[in-house]
Amino acid sequence: MEQIGDMKLYTFEEVQDEIIGKIGTPERDKYEKELQEELHAYHIGEAIKQARKEKNLTQEQLGELMGVRRSQISKIESGKNLNFSTIARAFKAMNIPANLAFGKVSLSLW
Repeated sequence: MEQIGDMKLYTFEEVQDEIIGKIGTPERDKYEKELQEELHAYHIGEAIKQARKEKNLTQEQLGELMGVRRSQISKIESGKNLNFSTIARAFKAMNIPANLAFGKVSLSLW
């Protein structure tokens, strides 16, 4: 903590320790795990969005190919409602071979 006049300044790490918990505590470990899962989902959603755009498809068109509404495609691309089945269906609908690795297991969709 640093002080300038009457103001106390805290580093980001100090704020995290205070609000979430110190590194190594169950609360912090849970937070870090959830954050990593959300980041992975976001990156997968972005990959689906990029692939859709490269195929010159609208969200509506990809939704038709997958049998879902445009709003569902929007959620998928933002990393929400993602599961293996949804990811596989999206890439299959766009006729894109994909290898997905989960930990030590690698699954090929084609």
